[in-house]
Amino acid sequence: MTVEDSRKILPGQFYPSWVVFSQRQKLTWLNQHLTKIWPYVNEAASDLIKTSVEPVLEQYRPIILSSLKFSKFSLGTVAPQFTGVSIVEDGADSVTMEMEMQWDANSSIILDIKTYLGVSLPVQVKDIGFTGVFRLIFKPLVNEFPCFGAVCFSLRKKKKLDFTLKVIGGDISTIPGLSDAIESTIRDAIEDSIMWPVRKIIPILPGDYSDLELKPVGMLEVKLVQAWDLTNKDIIGKSDPYAVLYVRPLPDKTKKSKTISNELNPIWNEHYEFVIEDATTQHLVVRIYDDEGVQASELIGCAQVLLSELEPGKVKDVWLNLVKDLEIQRDTKYRGQVHLELLYCPFGMENSFTNPFSSNVSMTSLERVLKSGANGTDAIENEKAVTQKKKEVIIRGVLSVTVISAEDLPAVDLMGKADPYVVLTMKKSEARNKTRVVNDSLNPVWNQTFDFVVEDGLHDMLILEVWDHDTFGKDYMGRCILTLTRVILEGEYKDSLQLEGAKSGKLNLHLKWMPQPIFRDS
Repeated sequence: MTVEDSRKILPGQFYPSWVVFSQRQKLTWLNQHLTKIWPYVNEAASDLIKTSVEPVLEQYRPIILSSLKFSKFSLGTVAPQFTGVSIVEDGADSVTMEMEMQWDANSSIILDIKTYLGVSLPVQVKDIGFTGVFRLIFKPLVNEFPCFGAVCFSLRKKKKLDFTLKVIGGDISTIPGLSDAIESTIRDAIEDSIMWPVRKIIPILPGDYSDLELKPVGMLEVKLVQAWDLTNKDIIGKSDPYAVLYVRPLPDKTKKSKTISNELNPIWNEHYEFVIEDATTQHLVVRIYDDEGVQASELIGCAQVLLSELEPGKVKDVWLNLVKDLEIQRDTKYRGQVHLELLYCPFGMENSFTNPFSSNVSMTSLERVLKSGANGTDAIENEKAVTQKKKEVIIRGVLSVTVISAEDLPAVDLMGKADPYVVLTMKKSEARNKTRVVNDSLNPVWNQTFDFVVEDGLHDMLILEVWDHDTFGKDYMGRCILTLTRVILEGEYKDSLQLEGAKSGKLNLHLKWMPQPIFRDS
Protein backbone atom coordinates (compact mmCIF):
# COMPACT_ATOMS: atom_id res chain seq x y z
CA MET A 1 0.00 0.00 0.00
CA THR A 2 1.40 3.42 -0.98
CA VAL A 3 1.30 6.72 0.89
CA GLU A 4 -1.42 7.96 -1.45
CA ASP A 5 -3.51 4.85 -0.69
CA SER A 6 -3.19 5.56 3.04
CA ARG A 7 -4.35 9.14 2.54
CA LYS A 8 -7.39 8.00 0.57
CA ILE A 9 -8.42 5.59 3.33
CA LEU A 10 -7.91 8.07 6.17
CA PRO A 11 -7.56 11.87 5.63
CA GLY A 12 -4.51 13.61 7.10
CA GLN A 13 -6.36 15.39 9.93
CA PHE A 14 -7.19 12.04 11.56
CA TYR A 15 -3.54 11.00 11.96
CA PRO A 16 -1.69 11.87 15.20
CA SER A 17 0.86 14.72 15.05
CA TRP A 18 3.86 12.35 15.07
CA VAL A 19 2.79 10.68 11.78
CA VAL A 20 4.59 12.33 8.85
CA PHE A 21 4.27 11.30 5.20
CA SER A 22 7.65 12.21 3.76
CA GLN A 23 8.19 12.70 0.03
CA ARG A 24 11.92 12.03 0.49
CA GLN A 25 13.63 8.77 -0.43
CA LYS A 26 16.06 7.02 1.94
CA LEU A 27 19.80 7.24 1.27
CA THR A 28 21.42 4.39 3.20
CA TRP A 29 23.72 3.59 0.29
CA LEU A 30 24.98 7.17 0.07
CA ASN A 31 25.70 7.38 3.80
CA GLN A 32 27.77 4.20 3.65
CA HIS A 33 29.89 5.54 0.81
CA LEU A 34 30.22 8.98 2.42
CA THR A 35 31.51 7.40 5.64
CA LYS A 36 34.27 5.64 3.67
CA ILE A 37 35.44 8.72 1.75
CA TRP A 38 34.85 11.25 4.55
CA PRO A 39 38.57 11.64 5.48
CA TYR A 40 39.26 12.87 1.95
CA VAL A 41 36.10 15.02 1.82
CA ASN A 42 37.07 16.56 5.16
CA GLU A 43 40.50 17.59 3.92
CA ALA A 44 39.20 19.13 0.69
CA ALA A 45 36.06 20.73 2.13
CA SER A 46 37.79 22.19 5.20
CA ASP A 47 40.14 24.29 3.06
CA LEU A 48 37.28 25.38 0.78
CA ILE A 49 35.03 26.41 3.67
CA LYS A 50 37.80 28.21 5.51
CA THR A 51 38.73 30.22 2.40
CA SER A 52 35.14 31.20 1.59
CA VAL A 53 33.80 31.84 5.11
CA GLU A 54 36.74 33.77 6.60
CA PRO A 55 36.12 36.95 4.51
CA VAL A 56 32.45 36.88 5.52
CA LEU A 57 33.41 36.56 9.18
CA GLU A 58 35.56 39.64 8.76
CA GLN A 59 32.62 41.47 7.19
CA TYR A 60 30.41 40.81 10.22
CA ARG A 61 33.21 41.08 12.79
CA PRO A 62 31.95 42.68 16.05
CA ILE A 63 33.21 46.22 16.65
CA ILE A 64 34.85 45.12 19.91
CA LEU A 65 37.28 42.89 17.96
CA SER A 66 40.22 43.96 15.81
CA SER A 67 40.67 40.54 14.17
CA LEU A 68 38.63 37.36 13.69
CA LYS A 69 40.22 34.49 11.77
CA PHE A 70 40.49 30.70 11.79
CA SER A 71 43.67 29.30 13.29
CA LYS A 72 42.45 25.73 12.79
CA PHE A 73 39.57 24.31 10.77
CA SER A 74 38.68 20.64 10.42
CA LEU A 75 35.21 19.13 9.99
CA GLY A 76 36.24 16.16 12.14
CA THR A 77 36.00 12.41 11.68
CA VAL A 78 32.20 12.00 11.91
CA ALA A 79 30.49 12.11 8.52
CA PRO A 80 27.06 13.73 8.19
CA GLN A 81 24.07 11.49 7.53
CA PHE A 82 21.65 12.19 4.69
CA THR A 83 18.15 11.19 5.80
CA GLY A 84 16.26 11.77 2.56
CA VAL A 85 16.32 13.15 -0.97
CA SER A 86 13.69 14.62 -3.27
CA ILE A 87 13.66 15.96 -6.81
CA VAL A 88 12.23 19.45 -7.34
CA GLU A 89 10.50 20.26 -10.62
CA ASP A 90 12.46 23.29 -11.77
CA GLY A 91 12.49 23.69 -15.55
CA ALA A 92 13.53 21.47 -18.46
CA ASP A 93 17.19 22.48 -18.62
CA SER A 94 18.17 21.54 -15.06
CA VAL A 95 17.80 18.94 -12.34
CA THR A 96 17.26 20.19 -8.77
CA MET A 97 17.79 17.84 -5.86
CA GLU A 98 17.13 18.56 -2.18
CA MET A 99 18.87 16.40 0.45
CA GLU A 100 18.00 16.44 4.14
CA MET A 101 21.02 16.14 6.41
CA GLN A 102 21.73 15.55 10.09
CA TRP A 103 25.16 16.05 11.57
CA ASP A 104 26.47 15.75 15.13
CA ALA A 105 30.03 16.78 14.43
CA ASN A 106 33.25 16.39 16.36
CA SER A 107 34.81 19.25 14.41
CA SER A 108 38.04 20.91 15.43
CA ILE A 109 37.48 24.62 14.80
CA ILE A 110 39.48 27.31 16.58
CA LEU A 111 39.01 31.03 16.06
CA ASP A 112 41.92 33.39 16.68
CA ILE A 113 40.34 36.48 18.21
CA LYS A 114 42.08 39.77 18.99
CA THR A 115 40.55 42.75 20.76
CA TYR A 116 41.51 46.39 20.39
CA LEU A 117 42.98 46.18 23.89
CA GLY A 118 45.62 43.79 22.58
CA VAL A 119 44.07 40.69 24.18
CA SER A 120 44.38 37.54 22.05
CA LEU A 121 42.00 34.64 22.69
CA PRO A 122 41.78 31.20 21.03
CA VAL A 123 38.06 30.35 20.95
CA GLN A 124 36.98 26.80 20.19
CA VAL A 125 33.70 26.13 18.35
CA LYS A 126 32.51 22.74 19.60
CA ASP A 127 29.47 20.48 20.05
CA ILE A 128 28.08 21.35 16.63
CA GLY A 129 24.62 19.94 15.95
CA PHE A 130 23.02 20.62 12.59
CA THR A 131 19.84 19.63 10.75
CA GLY A 132 18.95 21.14 7.41
CA VAL A 133 18.22 20.68 3.72
CA PHE A 134 20.88 21.13 1.04
CA ARG A 135 19.91 22.00 -2.53
CA LEU A 136 21.93 20.80 -5.53
CA ILE A 137 21.23 22.19 -9.00
CA PHE A 138 22.70 20.48 -12.06
CA LYS A 139 22.51 23.07 -14.84
CA PRO A 140 22.55 23.37 -17.80
CA LEU A 141 21.84 19.88 -19.13
CA VAL A 142 24.05 19.15 -22.15
CA ASN A 143 24.72 16.25 -24.54
CA GLU A 144 28.30 15.86 -23.31
CA PHE A 145 29.29 13.63 -20.40
CA PRO A 146 28.54 14.04 -17.47
CA CYS A 147 25.47 15.65 -19.11
CA PHE A 148 25.48 18.89 -17.06
CA GLY A 149 27.69 21.95 -17.26
CA ALA A 150 27.88 23.02 -13.61
CA VAL A 151 26.70 22.20 -10.11
CA CYS A 152 25.23 24.78 -7.73
CA PHE A 153 24.91 23.98 -4.05
CA SER A 154 23.22 25.90 -1.26
CA LEU A 155 21.70 25.43 2.17
CA ARG A 156 17.99 25.54 1.33
CA LYS A 157 16.68 25.29 4.88
CA LYS A 158 18.39 25.53 8.26
CA LYS A 159 16.19 23.65 10.72
CA LYS A 160 18.65 23.54 13.61
CA LEU A 161 22.15 24.85 14.26
CA ASP A 162 23.58 24.49 17.76
CA PHE A 163 27.16 25.00 18.94
CA THR A 164 29.07 26.14 22.00
CA LEU A 165 32.00 28.52 22.35
CA LYS A 166 34.88 27.93 24.75
CA VAL A 167 38.07 29.89 25.34
CA ILE A 168 40.97 27.46 25.41
CA GLY A 169 42.52 27.74 28.86
CA GLY A 170 40.10 30.41 30.02
CA ASP A 171 36.52 31.56 30.52
CA ILE A 172 34.74 33.41 27.68
CA SER A 173 32.41 35.10 30.18
CA THR A 174 35.33 37.22 31.47
CA ILE A 175 34.65 39.60 28.56
CA PRO A 176 30.97 40.62 28.81
CA GLY A 177 29.01 40.26 25.57
CA LEU A 178 31.83 38.50 23.70
CA SER A 179 30.12 35.10 23.44
CA ASP A 180 26.86 36.57 22.09
CA ALA A 181 28.76 38.77 19.62
CA ILE A 182 30.81 35.88 18.23
CA GLU A 183 27.76 33.58 18.00
CA SER A 184 25.80 36.26 16.14
CA THR A 185 28.75 36.78 13.77
CA ILE A 186 28.98 33.05 12.98
CA ARG A 187 25.25 32.79 12.28
CA ASP A 188 25.30 35.90 10.06
CA ALA A 189 28.32 34.53 8.16
CA ILE A 190 26.52 31.24 7.48
CA GLU A 191 23.39 33.09 6.40
CA ASP A 192 25.28 35.35 4.03
CA SER A 193 27.66 32.77 2.55
CA ILE A 194 25.62 29.64 1.89
CA MET A 195 21.91 30.08 2.82
CA TRP A 196 19.56 30.01 -0.19
CA PRO A 197 19.23 31.97 -2.45
CA VAL A 198 23.03 32.37 -2.11
CA ARG A 199 24.65 29.54 -4.03
CA LYS A 200 28.14 28.26 -4.78
CA ILE A 201 28.85 27.36 -8.42
CA ILE A 202 31.26 24.59 -9.41
CA PRO A 203 31.91 24.49 -13.20
CA ILE A 204 32.17 20.94 -14.54
CA LEU A 205 32.51 21.69 -18.26
CA PRO A 206 34.05 24.83 -19.82
CA GLY A 207 31.48 27.58 -20.40
CA ASP A 208 29.88 30.80 -19.20
CA TYR A 209 27.74 30.18 -16.13
CA SER A 210 27.11 33.78 -15.10
CA ASP A 211 23.36 33.18 -15.45
CA LEU A 212 23.58 30.84 -12.44
CA GLU A 213 24.98 33.54 -10.15
CA LEU A 214 22.83 35.20 -7.51
CA LYS A 215 21.05 38.18 -9.05
CA PRO A 216 18.16 40.39 -7.93
CA VAL A 217 14.95 39.67 -9.82
CA GLY A 218 12.64 42.31 -8.33
CA MET A 219 11.68 44.63 -5.51
CA LEU A 220 9.13 43.99 -2.77
CA GLU A 221 7.36 47.12 -1.52
CA VAL A 222 5.98 46.58 1.99
CA LYS A 223 3.79 48.91 3.98
CA LEU A 224 3.49 47.97 7.64
CA VAL A 225 0.04 49.38 8.32
CA GLN A 226 -0.94 48.28 11.82
CA ALA A 227 -1.41 45.43 14.28
CA TRP A 228 -4.60 44.54 16.10
CA ASP A 229 -5.48 42.92 19.42
CA LEU A 230 -1.91 42.03 20.36
CA THR A 231 -1.23 39.82 23.37
CA ASN A 232 -0.30 41.97 26.35
CA LYS A 233 3.16 41.04 27.66
CA ASP A 234 3.26 43.64 30.46
CA ILE A 235 1.87 43.11 33.97
CA ILE A 236 1.37 46.84 34.49
CA GLY A 237 0.03 48.80 31.54
CA LYS A 238 0.18 47.56 27.94
CA SER A 239 2.90 46.29 25.63
CA ASP A 240 5.16 48.68 23.71
CA PRO A 241 5.18 46.96 20.30
CA TYR A 242 7.58 47.32 17.41
CA ALA A 243 8.04 45.21 14.28
CA VAL A 244 11.07 43.61 12.64
CA LEU A 245 10.75 42.67 8.95
CA TYR A 246 13.12 40.76 6.68
CA VAL A 247 13.38 38.55 3.63
CA ARG A 248 16.95 37.52 4.46
CA PRO A 249 17.71 37.81 8.20
CA LEU A 250 20.94 39.79 7.88
CA PRO A 251 21.67 42.96 9.88
CA ASP A 252 21.88 45.23 6.83
CA LYS A 253 18.76 43.72 5.22
CA THR A 254 16.48 43.80 8.28
CA LYS A 255 14.02 46.65 8.86
CA LYS A 256 12.75 47.81 12.23
CA SER A 257 9.70 49.97 12.88
CA LYS A 258 9.31 52.64 15.53
CA THR A 259 8.06 51.60 18.97
CA ILE A 260 4.54 52.62 19.92
CA SER A 261 4.21 52.84 23.68
CA ASN A 262 1.39 51.37 25.76
CA GLU A 263 -0.72 50.20 22.81
CA LEU A 264 -2.17 46.82 21.74
CA ASN A 265 -3.60 48.19 18.47
CA PRO A 266 -0.62 50.13 17.07
CA ILE A 267 -0.75 52.02 13.77
CA TRP A 268 2.68 52.31 12.11
CA ASN A 269 2.04 53.27 8.47
CA GLU A 270 5.71 52.67 7.59
CA HIS A 271 7.09 51.76 4.18
CA TYR A 272 10.03 49.42 3.42
CA GLU A 273 11.71 47.92 0.35
CA PHE A 274 13.40 44.56 -0.05
CA VAL A 275 15.54 43.21 -2.91
CA ILE A 276 14.24 39.82 -4.06
CA GLU A 277 16.56 37.18 -5.55
CA ASP A 278 14.13 34.26 -5.93
CA ALA A 279 10.41 35.00 -5.89
CA THR A 280 9.47 31.31 -6.03
CA THR A 281 11.02 30.35 -2.68
CA GLN A 282 11.66 33.51 -0.64
CA HIS A 283 9.21 34.89 1.88
CA LEU A 284 8.71 38.00 4.00
CA VAL A 285 8.87 37.48 7.76
CA VAL A 286 7.31 39.88 10.29
CA ARG A 287 8.12 39.59 13.98
CA ILE A 288 6.32 41.74 16.56
CA TYR A 289 8.16 42.43 19.84
CA ASP A 290 7.37 44.14 23.12
CA ASP A 291 10.08 46.70 23.85
CA GLU A 292 11.37 46.12 27.39
CA GLY A 293 13.83 49.01 27.48
CA VAL A 294 17.27 47.93 28.71
CA GLN A 295 16.12 44.31 28.96
CA ALA A 296 15.78 41.95 26.00
CA SER A 297 12.63 42.48 23.96
CA GLU A 298 9.94 39.81 24.28
CA LEU A 299 8.43 38.23 21.18
CA ILE A 300 4.67 38.75 20.86
CA GLY A 301 4.29 36.76 17.65
CA CYS A 302 5.45 36.33 14.08
CA ALA A 303 4.02 35.69 10.61
CA GLN A 304 5.23 35.19 7.06
CA VAL A 305 4.05 35.74 3.48
CA LEU A 306 5.27 33.63 0.57
CA LEU A 307 6.26 35.77 -2.40
CA SER A 308 4.89 33.09 -4.71
CA GLU A 309 1.41 34.03 -3.43
CA LEU A 310 1.73 37.62 -4.70
CA GLU A 311 0.56 38.62 -8.16
CA PRO A 312 3.32 40.75 -9.71
CA GLY A 313 2.34 44.38 -10.13
CA LYS A 314 -0.80 44.08 -7.99
CA VAL A 315 -1.22 45.54 -4.52
CA LYS A 316 -2.22 42.87 -1.99
CA ASP A 317 -3.74 43.83 1.36
CA VAL A 318 -3.28 41.05 3.95
CA TRP A 319 -4.12 40.38 7.58
CA LEU A 320 -1.84 37.74 9.13
CA ASN A 321 -2.43 35.85 12.37
CA LEU A 322 0.60 35.92 14.65
CA VAL A 323 2.10 32.63 15.85
CA LYS A 324 4.81 31.78 18.35
CA ASP A 325 7.04 29.88 15.90
CA LEU A 326 6.82 29.66 12.13
CA GLU A 327 8.03 26.05 12.20
CA ILE A 328 5.24 24.85 14.52
CA GLN A 329 2.18 24.31 12.36
CA ARG A 330 -0.21 23.28 15.14
CA ASP A 331 0.05 26.47 17.21
CA THR A 332 -3.56 27.65 17.63
CA LYS A 333 -3.22 30.22 20.43
CA TYR A 334 -4.40 33.67 19.37
CA ARG A 335 -1.70 36.36 19.65
CA GLY A 336 -3.16 39.13 17.50
CA GLN A 337 -2.91 40.12 13.85
CA VAL A 338 -0.65 42.28 11.69
CA HIS A 339 -1.85 44.24 8.68
CA LEU A 340 0.44 44.57 5.63
CA GLU A 341 0.18 46.00 2.15
CA LEU A 342 2.42 44.28 -0.39
CA LEU A 343 3.48 45.07 -3.94
CA TYR A 344 5.98 42.87 -5.80
CA CYS A 345 7.58 44.46 -8.87
CA PRO A 346 9.77 42.07 -10.92
CA PHE A 347 12.52 43.68 -12.95
CA GLY A 348 11.41 43.80 -16.60
CA MET A 349 7.79 43.35 -15.50
CA GLU A 350 6.38 45.23 -18.49
CA ASN A 351 7.50 42.42 -20.79
CA SER A 352 5.68 39.58 -19.04
CA PHE A 353 2.18 40.88 -18.23
CA THR A 354 -0.09 43.89 -18.39
CA ASN A 355 1.94 46.65 -16.82
CA PRO A 356 0.07 48.69 -14.19
CA PHE A 357 2.59 51.46 -14.93
CA SER A 358 1.55 51.58 -18.59
CA SER A 359 2.91 54.49 -20.61
CA ASN A 360 -0.44 55.06 -22.35
CA VAL A 361 -1.84 56.68 -19.21
CA SER A 362 -0.73 59.80 -17.40
CA MET A 363 1.80 58.49 -14.89
CA THR A 364 2.16 59.87 -11.41
CA SER A 365 5.56 60.53 -9.87
CA LEU A 366 5.32 57.25 -7.97
CA GLU A 367 4.71 55.32 -11.21
CA ARG A 368 7.64 56.95 -13.00
CA VAL A 369 10.03 56.23 -10.12
CA LEU A 370 8.85 52.63 -9.79
CA LYS A 371 9.19 52.10 -13.53
CA SER A 372 12.70 53.57 -13.61
CA GLY A 373 13.73 51.00 -11.00
CA ALA A 374 12.12 48.03 -12.76
CA ASN A 375 14.42 47.39 -15.70
CA GLY A 376 16.81 45.04 -13.89
CA THR A 377 19.98 46.99 -14.66
CA ASP A 378 22.30 48.18 -11.92
CA ALA A 379 19.84 46.69 -9.42
CA ILE A 380 22.00 46.28 -6.36
CA GLU A 381 24.19 49.30 -7.07
CA ASN A 382 21.23 51.61 -7.59
CA GLU A 383 19.11 50.26 -4.74
CA LYS A 384 20.07 53.01 -2.29
CA ALA A 385 19.82 55.68 -4.97
CA VAL A 386 16.35 54.52 -6.02
CA THR A 387 15.24 54.35 -2.39
CA GLN A 388 16.44 57.90 -1.80
CA LYS A 389 14.72 59.06 -4.98
CA LYS A 390 11.43 57.54 -3.84
CA LYS A 391 11.71 59.37 -0.54
CA GLU A 392 11.95 62.62 -2.48
CA VAL A 393 8.68 62.00 -4.33
CA ILE A 394 5.48 63.68 -3.20
CA ILE A 395 2.28 62.14 -4.52
CA ARG A 396 -0.17 65.02 -4.39
CA GLY A 397 -3.79 64.72 -5.46
CA VAL A 398 -7.44 64.61 -4.55
CA LEU A 399 -8.88 61.50 -2.93
CA SER A 400 -12.59 61.03 -3.52
CA VAL A 401 -14.23 58.62 -1.07
CA THR A 402 -17.82 57.44 -1.48
CA VAL A 403 -19.21 55.72 1.61
CA ILE A 404 -21.83 53.54 -0.05
CA SER A 405 -23.25 51.43 2.76
CA ALA A 406 -22.56 49.07 5.64
CA GLU A 407 -23.77 45.54 6.23
CA ASP A 408 -24.43 43.38 9.27
CA LEU A 409 -23.33 45.94 11.85
CA PRO A 410 -23.38 44.80 15.49
CA ALA A 411 -26.40 45.83 17.53
CA VAL A 412 -25.53 48.28 20.29
CA ASP A 413 -28.95 49.67 21.31
CA LEU A 414 -31.27 47.98 23.78
CA MET A 415 -33.80 47.41 20.98
CA GLY A 416 -31.27 45.43 18.91
CA LYS A 417 -30.62 48.26 16.47
CA ALA A 418 -28.12 51.11 15.99
CA ASP A 419 -27.98 54.68 14.65
CA PRO A 420 -24.70 54.47 12.71
CA TYR A 421 -22.59 57.12 11.05
CA VAL A 422 -19.02 57.11 9.67
CA VAL A 423 -16.19 59.50 10.53
CA LEU A 424 -13.48 59.77 7.82
CA THR A 425 -10.03 61.08 8.81
CA MET A 426 -6.79 61.55 6.86
CA LYS A 427 -4.04 60.58 9.33
CA LYS A 428 -1.34 63.10 8.33
CA SER A 429 -3.41 66.19 7.64
CA GLU A 430 -6.10 65.27 10.21
CA ALA A 431 -8.75 66.48 7.72
CA ARG A 432 -12.08 65.08 8.82
CA ASN A 433 -15.59 64.49 7.47
CA LYS A 434 -18.57 62.46 8.59
CA THR A 435 -21.70 60.97 7.06
CA ARG A 436 -25.24 61.60 8.17
CA VAL A 437 -26.81 59.40 10.86
CA VAL A 438 -29.08 56.57 9.66
CA ASN A 439 -31.54 55.73 12.43
CA ASP A 440 -32.53 52.23 13.53
CA SER A 441 -30.50 50.27 10.99
CA LEU A 442 -27.80 47.59 10.99
CA ASN A 443 -27.52 47.82 7.18
CA PRO A 444 -27.39 51.59 6.58
CA VAL A 445 -27.09 53.15 3.11
CA TRP A 446 -25.36 56.54 2.86
CA ASN A 447 -24.10 57.03 -0.73
CA GLN A 448 -22.18 60.14 0.37
CA THR A 449 -18.99 61.33 -1.33
CA PHE A 450 -16.18 63.28 0.33
CA ASP A 451 -13.09 64.83 -1.26
CA PHE A 452 -9.74 65.18 0.51
CA VAL A 453 -6.75 67.15 -0.77
CA VAL A 454 -3.77 64.86 -0.07
CA GLU A 455 -0.30 66.39 0.01
CA ASP A 456 1.69 63.14 0.41
CA GLY A 457 -0.23 60.10 -0.78
CA LEU A 458 2.71 57.71 -0.36
CA HIS A 459 2.73 58.17 3.40
CA ASP A 460 -0.85 59.10 4.26
CA MET A 461 -3.73 56.82 5.18
CA LEU A 462 -7.50 56.99 5.48
CA ILE A 463 -9.15 55.99 8.77
CA LEU A 464 -12.89 55.23 8.77
CA GLU A 465 -14.58 54.84 12.16
CA VAL A 466 -18.18 53.71 12.59
CA TRP A 467 -20.07 55.18 15.54
CA ASP A 468 -23.53 54.74 17.01
CA HIS A 469 -25.26 58.06 17.65
CA ASP A 470 -27.02 58.44 21.01
CA THR A 471 -28.84 61.39 22.49
CA PHE A 472 -26.37 61.65 25.34
CA GLY A 473 -23.20 60.44 23.60
CA LYS A 474 -21.87 57.94 21.08
CA ASP A 475 -20.67 54.32 21.05
CA TYR A 476 -17.69 53.06 19.05
CA MET A 477 -18.59 50.21 16.66
CA GLY A 478 -15.38 49.55 14.67
CA ARG A 479 -12.91 50.94 12.18
CA CYS A 480 -11.20 50.38 8.81
CA ILE A 481 -7.76 51.69 7.85
CA LEU A 482 -6.68 52.15 4.23
CA THR A 483 -3.38 53.16 2.69
CA LEU A 484 -3.54 55.00 -0.62
CA THR A 485 -1.14 52.85 -2.66
CA ARG A 486 -3.82 50.82 -4.43
CA VAL A 487 -5.99 53.77 -5.42
CA ILE A 488 -2.90 55.69 -6.60
CA LEU A 489 -1.89 52.79 -8.88
CA GLU A 490 -5.37 51.76 -10.08
CA GLY A 491 -7.03 55.18 -10.27
CA GLU A 492 -10.27 53.99 -8.70
CA TYR A 493 -11.84 50.85 -7.24
CA LYS A 494 -14.71 49.51 -5.11
CA ASP A 495 -14.19 47.28 -2.09
CA SER A 496 -15.90 45.81 0.95
CA LEU A 497 -13.88 46.06 4.15
CA GLN A 498 -14.41 44.13 7.37
CA LEU A 499 -14.72 46.27 10.47
CA GLU A 500 -11.82 45.90 12.90
CA GLY A 501 -12.75 45.58 16.55
CA ALA A 502 -16.31 44.48 15.82
CA LYS A 503 -17.96 41.05 16.00
CA SER A 504 -19.45 41.60 12.54
CA GLY A 505 -19.98 44.21 9.88
CA LYS A 506 -18.33 45.59 6.77
CA LEU A 507 -18.14 48.90 4.90
CA ASN A 508 -18.75 49.23 1.15
CA LEU A 509 -16.61 51.98 -0.37
CA HIS A 510 -15.69 53.51 -3.71
CA LEU A 511 -12.35 55.35 -3.95
CA LYS A 512 -11.04 57.52 -6.76
CA TRP A 513 -7.68 59.27 -7.15
CA MET A 514 -7.02 62.43 -9.19
CA PRO A 515 -3.22 62.95 -9.23
CA GLN A 516 -1.36 66.26 -9.16
CA PRO A 517 2.30 65.04 -9.02
CA ILE A 518 5.11 67.32 -7.82
CA PHE A 519 8.70 66.78 -6.60
CA ARG A 520 10.46 68.12 -3.55
CA ASP A 521 13.32 70.48 -4.17
CA SER A 522 16.58 68.60 -3.44
